[in-house]
Amino acid sequence: MASSRTAKSALLVVDMQEDFCPPAGPKNGALAVPGGRDIAPTINHLLSLPFDIKIATRDFHPPDHVSFSTSHRPPDNIPFQSSTTISNPTNISETTTIPIWPPHCVRDTPGAKFIPEISSSRFDRIIDKGRDRSVEMFSALADAFGNKSEESASFDLAAYLKGEKVMRVFVVGLTGEYCVRCTAIDARKEDFEVFVVEEGVRSVEQEGEEGWEGAKKDMGKLGIGIVSIDGQEVKKISE
Repeated sequence: MASSRTAKSALLVVDMQEDFCPPAGPKNGALAVPGGRDIAPTINHLLSLPFDIKIATRDFHPPDHVSFSTSHRPPDNIPFQSSTTISNPTNISETTTIPIWPPHCVRDTPGAKFIPEISSSRFDRIIDKGRDRSVEMFSALADAFGNKSEESASFDLAAYLKGEKVMRVFVVGLTGEYCVRCTAIDARKEDFEVFVVEEGVRSVEQEGEEGWEGAKKDMGKLGIGIVSIDGQEVKKISE
C-alpha cells in the first residue's frame, strides 16, 4: 500500500448497496436511487487507480432503526413524507429532526450487500455505519450529532485515515445529497483535502437546495472540490 507520492490519497466509495440501486424488488431496491447502478463503471475505474487506500462505506442498520417507517405508528410513519425527532445519545437535550424511510440496508440481508457490478475485491476496508438504532448516520465519519462511537460505526474512519497519513480524500457513491454530502463535509471538518468526483455520484433529487445542486453549494462553501473524473485532481493519482 506504499506510495511514492508525498501526500497520500484515499478513495471512499459510499453505500453502493442493493437497497440503494434499482431495480426495486422483494430483495433489493427498497430505497433505490435513479441510475444508481449506472455509476459502477466510473467507480470501478477509480478503484483501478493507485489510491493509497480504498474504503467502502455500508449502511448496516438494525431491523428496528429509528428512521424506519416500521418503527413508528400511523399516521406518522409515511416514508418520504413523515419525520421524527431524535435525541443526541450524549446530550438528550439536543435534538434534530430526520426523515422517515422505508426499511433498508438491514444488517445481514440481501439489501445490505454491495451490488455485484462493483469491484468490491479492491476495497482495503469496509466501514459499517448506522448501527445504532437510536440515531441517524448519513456520514461515515460521525452520526447526525457529530458523535463517534462503536455503537454507530465499526471503526473511527477519520482516526484510521490520519493514522495512515492520508491527506486527500476522494468521495463517490450514493446518495449525493445525503451520505456523499455528509461524508465529504465531515472529512473536510477533519482537515482532509476533499474532492467529490461528480460522475461517480447519483442523487435522489437533482435540482433545488435540498437536492444535488444544493449539496454542491454546501460543499463548495467549505472548500470541497467538485471535480471530473477527467480532471487534473484525478489524473494526479496515477502520476
